[in-house]
Amino acid sequence: MPHVPSWRTTLGDAVSRWAVESQQGARRNAMVASTALAARRKERADVDDFLAERGDAVALEHVEHHEVRGAL
Repeated sequence: MPHVPSWRTTLGDAVSRWAVESQQGARRNAMVASTALAARRKERADVDDFLAERGDAVALEHVEHHEVRGAL
């Protein structure tokens, strides 16, 4: 005689699967979010480095431009 699963077993299996699938989905979402945040952090650092390198030249140009206009 074949084993017929009871409704408790079927329900328990469904709940167990849901818990595992939910945890895996949450972990996947966290990894995607972490990757996106790391990329943004890197981009922000690159922009900061670029602006820091250009900052002295841009500030000097800005000051010289205002000195010339002020003299007129």
